[in-house]
Amino acid sequence: MNRNQVSATARGTAAMRAIESEKPAADRICYDPLARPLAGALSYFLIKLFAGYGEQRTGGALTFIVCRCRYFDDYLQTCLAAGTAQVVILGAGLDSRAYREAQLQAIKTFEVDHPTTQASKIGRVKRVLGKLPGHVTYVPVDFNTETLDKLMTAGFDRSLKSLFIWEGVTFYLQAEAVDATLAWVRANAAPGSAIIFDYQLFAAPTQRSYLYTMLSRLSGERRTFGIDQGQVEAFLTQRGFTRVVVIDAAQLKRLYCTGSNQGRKVAENYGIVQAGIR
Repeated sequence: MNRNQVSATARGTAAMRAIESEKPAADRICYDPLARPLAGALSYFLIKLFAGYGEQRTGGALTFIVCRCRYFDDYLQTCLAAGTAQVVILGAGLDSRAYREAQLQAIKTFEVDHPTTQASKIGRVKRVLGKLPGHVTYVPVDFNTETLDKLMTAGFDRSLKSLFIWEGVTFYLQAEAVDATLAWVRANAAPGSAIIFDYQLFAAPTQRSYLYTMLSRLSGERRTFGIDQGQVEAFLTQRGFTRVVVIDAAQLKRLYCTGSNQGRKVAENYGIVQAGIR
Protein backbone atom coordinates (compact mmCIF):
# COMPACT_ATOMS: atom_id res chain seq x y z
CA MET A 1 0.00 0.00 0.00
CA ASN A 2 0.95 3.64 -0.35
CA ARG A 3 2.92 4.59 2.75
CA ASN A 4 1.13 7.94 2.95
CA GLN A 5 -2.47 6.76 2.84
CA VAL A 6 -4.80 4.68 4.95
CA SER A 7 -5.74 1.28 3.50
CA ALA A 8 -8.70 1.60 1.14
CA THR A 9 -9.34 -2.14 1.30
CA ALA A 10 -9.64 -1.98 5.11
CA ARG A 11 -12.39 0.63 4.82
CA GLY A 12 -14.12 -1.18 1.98
CA THR A 13 -14.09 -4.56 3.69
CA ALA A 14 -15.49 -3.05 6.90
CA ALA A 15 -18.25 -1.44 4.85
CA MET A 16 -19.13 -4.82 3.30
CA ARG A 17 -19.41 -6.36 6.77
CA ALA A 18 -21.58 -3.43 7.83
CA ILE A 19 -24.00 -3.92 4.93
CA GLU A 20 -24.38 -7.61 5.78
CA SER A 21 -24.75 -6.92 9.50
CA GLU A 22 -27.71 -4.60 8.96
CA LYS A 23 -29.83 -7.39 7.51
CA PRO A 24 -32.35 -9.22 9.73
CA ALA A 25 -30.71 -11.87 11.92
CA ALA A 26 -32.19 -14.74 9.89
CA ASP A 27 -30.83 -13.33 6.63
CA ARG A 28 -27.30 -12.21 7.49
CA ILE A 29 -24.21 -14.39 7.19
CA CYS A 30 -21.94 -12.43 9.52
CA TYR A 31 -22.57 -9.88 12.26
CA ASP A 32 -20.21 -7.02 13.06
CA PRO A 33 -22.03 -4.17 14.84
CA LEU A 34 -18.87 -2.03 14.88
CA ALA A 35 -18.15 -2.29 11.16
CA ARG A 36 -20.15 0.74 10.04
CA PRO A 37 -18.75 3.31 12.50
CA LEU A 38 -15.21 2.00 11.91
CA ALA A 39 -15.58 2.13 8.11
CA GLY A 40 -16.84 5.69 8.11
CA ALA A 41 -19.84 7.19 6.34
CA LEU A 42 -18.21 7.82 2.95
CA SER A 43 -16.79 4.31 2.55
CA TYR A 44 -20.08 2.79 3.72
CA PHE A 45 -22.25 4.68 1.24
CA LEU A 46 -19.84 4.20 -1.70
CA ILE A 47 -19.65 0.45 -1.12
CA LYS A 48 -23.42 0.22 -0.65
CA LEU A 49 -23.95 2.11 -3.92
CA PHE A 50 -21.75 -0.27 -5.93
CA ALA A 51 -22.25 -3.50 -3.91
CA GLY A 52 -24.73 -5.11 -6.29
CA TYR A 53 -22.66 -4.28 -9.36
CA GLY A 54 -19.44 -5.46 -7.71
CA GLU A 55 -21.03 -8.70 -6.52
CA GLN A 56 -22.22 -9.50 -10.02
CA ARG A 57 -18.99 -8.56 -11.79
CA THR A 58 -16.74 -10.51 -9.40
CA GLY A 59 -18.86 -13.64 -9.22
CA GLY A 60 -19.61 -13.28 -5.51
CA ALA A 61 -16.61 -11.53 -3.95
CA LEU A 62 -18.76 -9.69 -1.41
CA THR A 63 -20.36 -12.95 -0.37
CA PHE A 64 -16.93 -14.51 -0.01
CA ILE A 65 -15.87 -11.65 2.28
CA VAL A 66 -18.86 -12.03 4.62
CA CYS A 67 -18.56 -15.84 4.60
CA ARG A 68 -14.86 -15.43 5.38
CA CYS A 69 -15.68 -13.18 8.33
CA ARG A 70 -18.16 -15.72 9.66
CA TYR A 71 -15.79 -18.65 9.20
CA PHE A 72 -12.94 -16.83 10.95
CA ASP A 73 -15.30 -15.91 13.80
CA ASP A 74 -16.43 -19.53 14.13
CA TYR A 75 -12.86 -20.82 14.04
CA LEU A 76 -11.83 -18.30 16.72
CA GLN A 77 -14.55 -19.65 19.00
CA THR A 78 -13.39 -23.22 18.32
CA CYS A 79 -9.81 -22.32 19.24
CA LEU A 80 -10.81 -20.43 22.39
CA ALA A 81 -12.86 -23.43 23.51
CA ALA A 82 -9.77 -25.62 22.94
CA GLY A 83 -7.57 -23.50 25.22
CA THR A 84 -6.11 -20.74 23.05
CA ALA A 85 -4.70 -18.16 25.47
CA GLN A 86 -3.26 -15.54 23.10
CA VAL A 87 -4.53 -14.09 19.81
CA VAL A 88 -2.53 -12.20 17.19
CA ILE A 89 -4.48 -10.41 14.45
CA LEU A 90 -2.09 -9.90 11.54
CA GLY A 91 -2.85 -7.02 9.18
CA ALA A 92 -5.75 -6.09 11.46
CA GLY A 93 -7.07 -3.26 9.30
CA LEU A 94 -10.49 -2.33 10.69
CA ASP A 95 -11.07 -5.78 12.18
CA SER A 96 -13.29 -5.43 15.26
CA ARG A 97 -12.95 -8.89 16.81
CA ALA A 98 -10.87 -7.63 19.71
CA TYR A 99 -13.75 -5.32 20.68
CA ARG A 100 -16.86 -7.36 19.87
CA GLU A 101 -15.76 -10.82 21.06
CA ALA A 102 -16.26 -10.86 24.83
CA GLN A 103 -13.86 -13.77 25.39
CA LEU A 104 -10.95 -11.88 23.85
CA GLN A 105 -11.22 -9.24 26.55
CA ALA A 106 -9.85 -11.75 29.04
CA ILE A 107 -6.79 -12.89 27.07
CA LYS A 108 -3.73 -11.34 25.44
CA THR A 109 -4.68 -9.85 22.09
CA PHE A 110 -2.29 -8.19 19.63
CA GLU A 111 -3.16 -6.20 16.52
CA VAL A 112 -0.34 -6.03 13.96
CA ASP A 113 -0.64 -3.69 11.00
CA HIS A 114 1.06 -1.14 8.76
CA PRO A 115 1.87 1.94 10.89
CA THR A 116 -0.27 4.34 8.80
CA THR A 117 -3.36 2.15 8.82
CA GLN A 118 -2.91 1.31 12.49
CA ALA A 119 -2.61 4.95 13.53
CA SER A 120 -5.90 5.70 11.76
CA LYS A 121 -7.51 2.62 13.31
CA ILE A 122 -6.51 3.72 16.81
CA GLY A 123 -8.14 7.09 16.21
CA ARG A 124 -11.35 5.44 14.97
CA VAL A 125 -11.48 3.03 17.91
CA LYS A 126 -11.15 5.92 20.36
CA ARG A 127 -14.03 7.73 18.67
CA VAL A 128 -16.28 4.64 18.55
CA LEU A 129 -15.52 3.16 21.99
CA GLY A 130 -14.52 6.32 23.83
CA LYS A 131 -11.11 4.89 24.73
CA LEU A 132 -8.63 2.19 23.74
CA PRO A 133 -9.35 -1.20 25.32
CA GLY A 134 -6.74 -2.28 27.85
CA HIS A 135 -6.50 -5.87 26.61
CA VAL A 136 -5.30 -4.95 23.09
CA THR A 137 -1.66 -4.25 22.25
CA TYR A 138 -1.03 -2.45 18.95
CA VAL A 139 2.14 -3.43 17.09
CA PRO A 140 3.07 -1.39 13.96
CA VAL A 141 4.74 -3.58 11.31
CA ASP A 142 5.22 -3.25 7.55
CA PHE A 143 5.05 -6.90 6.43
CA ASN A 144 6.97 -6.21 3.25
CA THR A 145 9.99 -4.71 5.02
CA GLU A 146 9.89 -5.96 8.65
CA THR A 147 9.52 -9.23 10.55
CA LEU A 148 7.24 -9.90 13.51
CA ASP A 149 10.08 -9.51 16.02
CA LYS A 150 8.33 -6.43 17.41
CA LEU A 151 5.77 -8.80 18.91
CA MET A 152 8.40 -10.00 21.37
CA THR A 153 9.09 -6.56 22.76
CA ALA A 154 5.33 -5.92 22.86
CA GLY A 155 4.79 -8.83 25.25
CA PHE A 156 4.09 -11.85 23.07
CA ASP A 157 4.46 -14.99 25.20
CA ARG A 158 6.03 -17.91 23.32
CA SER A 159 4.78 -20.37 25.95
CA LEU A 160 1.08 -19.66 25.38
CA LYS A 161 -1.09 -21.56 22.92
CA SER A 162 -1.86 -18.92 20.30
CA LEU A 163 -4.06 -18.25 17.29
CA PHE A 164 -2.81 -16.10 14.42
CA ILE A 165 -5.62 -14.54 12.36
CA TRP A 166 -4.51 -13.25 8.94
CA GLU A 167 -7.60 -12.08 7.06
CA GLY A 168 -7.60 -10.31 3.71
CA VAL A 169 -3.86 -9.60 3.74
CA THR A 170 -1.75 -12.11 1.82
CA PHE A 171 -3.07 -10.96 -1.59
CA TYR A 172 -1.21 -7.66 -1.24
CA LEU A 173 2.16 -8.97 0.00
CA GLN A 174 5.27 -10.10 -1.78
CA ALA A 175 5.90 -13.86 -1.65
CA GLU A 176 8.99 -13.23 0.48
CA ALA A 177 6.89 -11.38 3.06
CA VAL A 178 4.38 -14.24 3.25
CA ASP A 179 7.22 -16.73 3.73
CA ALA A 180 8.89 -14.58 6.38
CA THR A 181 5.66 -14.24 8.34
CA LEU A 182 4.90 -17.96 8.21
CA ALA A 183 8.49 -18.78 9.22
CA TRP A 184 8.22 -16.46 12.24
CA VAL A 185 4.95 -18.02 13.35
CA ARG A 186 6.35 -21.53 12.89
CA ALA A 187 9.49 -20.68 14.90
CA ASN A 188 7.89 -18.74 17.75
CA ALA A 189 4.40 -20.09 18.39
CA ALA A 190 3.90 -22.63 21.15
CA PRO A 191 3.01 -26.24 20.24
CA GLY A 192 -0.71 -26.55 19.66
CA SER A 193 -0.99 -23.05 18.23
CA ALA A 194 -2.73 -22.38 14.92
CA ILE A 195 -2.94 -19.94 12.03
CA ILE A 196 -5.83 -19.17 9.71
CA PHE A 197 -5.61 -17.06 6.56
CA ASP A 198 -7.21 -16.56 3.18
CA TYR A 199 -5.45 -16.44 -0.17
CA GLN A 200 -5.96 -15.87 -3.86
CA LEU A 201 -6.09 -18.87 -6.18
CA PHE A 202 -3.88 -18.32 -9.20
CA ALA A 203 -5.48 -20.98 -11.39
CA ALA A 204 -9.14 -20.19 -10.67
CA PRO A 205 -11.41 -18.14 -12.92
CA THR A 206 -11.32 -14.44 -12.02
CA GLN A 207 -13.79 -11.72 -12.97
CA ARG A 208 -12.74 -8.12 -12.39
CA SER A 209 -14.49 -4.95 -13.40
CA TYR A 210 -12.73 -1.97 -14.90
CA LEU A 211 -13.72 -0.02 -11.78
CA TYR A 212 -12.01 -2.52 -9.49
CA THR A 213 -8.82 -2.43 -11.55
CA MET A 214 -8.79 1.36 -11.60
CA LEU A 215 -9.34 1.65 -7.83
CA SER A 216 -6.61 -0.90 -7.15
CA ARG A 217 -4.13 1.16 -9.12
CA LEU A 218 -5.18 4.42 -7.48
CA SER A 219 -4.94 2.98 -3.96
CA GLY A 220 -1.57 1.33 -4.58
CA GLU A 221 -2.94 -1.95 -3.16
CA ARG A 222 -2.32 -4.31 -6.02
CA ARG A 223 -2.69 -8.05 -5.64
CA THR A 224 0.67 -9.75 -5.87
CA PHE A 225 0.52 -13.08 -4.00
CA GLY A 226 -1.43 -16.25 -4.64
CA ILE A 227 -1.19 -20.03 -4.40
CA ASP A 228 -1.80 -22.43 -7.27
CA GLN A 229 -5.08 -24.27 -7.05
CA GLY A 230 -4.72 -27.55 -5.13
CA GLN A 231 -1.28 -26.65 -3.74
CA VAL A 232 -1.99 -24.89 -0.44
CA GLU A 233 -1.69 -28.03 1.70
CA ALA A 234 1.73 -28.82 0.22
CA PHE A 235 2.69 -25.14 0.53
CA LEU A 236 2.11 -25.24 4.30
CA THR A 237 3.39 -28.73 5.09
CA GLN A 238 6.65 -27.87 3.31
CA ARG A 239 6.95 -24.98 5.74
CA GLY A 240 6.47 -27.17 8.79
CA PHE A 241 2.77 -26.75 9.51
CA THR A 242 0.45 -29.61 10.42
CA ARG A 243 -3.31 -30.33 10.56
CA VAL A 244 -3.90 -28.37 7.37
CA VAL A 245 -7.58 -27.84 6.52
CA VAL A 246 -8.58 -26.15 3.25
CA ILE A 247 -11.95 -24.43 2.85
CA ASP A 248 -13.11 -23.56 -0.65
CA ALA A 249 -16.04 -21.60 -2.07
CA ALA A 250 -18.28 -24.67 -2.28
CA GLN A 251 -17.77 -25.43 1.40
CA LEU A 252 -18.48 -21.84 2.42
CA LYS A 253 -21.67 -21.91 0.38
CA ARG A 254 -22.82 -25.14 2.05
CA LEU A 255 -22.05 -23.75 5.50
CA TYR A 256 -23.51 -20.27 5.24
CA CYS A 257 -25.57 -19.75 2.08
CA THR A 258 -28.72 -21.35 3.41
CA GLY A 259 -32.31 -20.19 3.71
CA SER A 260 -32.77 -16.78 2.11
CA ASN A 261 -29.09 -16.85 1.03
CA GLN A 262 -29.31 -20.03 -1.05
CA GLY A 263 -29.11 -18.13 -4.31
CA ARG A 264 -25.92 -16.24 -3.46
CA LYS A 265 -22.66 -17.08 -5.25
CA VAL A 266 -19.32 -17.34 -3.45
CA ALA A 267 -16.36 -16.22 -5.55
CA GLU A 268 -14.28 -19.24 -6.54
CA ASN A 269 -10.92 -17.51 -6.89
CA TYR A 270 -10.25 -17.40 -3.13
CA GLY A 271 -9.68 -19.96 -0.42
CA ILE A 272 -9.25 -20.20 3.34
CA VAL A 273 -6.77 -22.44 5.13
CA GLN A 274 -6.15 -23.26 8.77
CA ALA A 275 -3.08 -25.07 10.05
CA GLY A 276 -1.40 -26.04 13.29
CA ILE A 277 2.03 -25.90 14.86
CA ARG A 278 3.44 -29.06 16.43
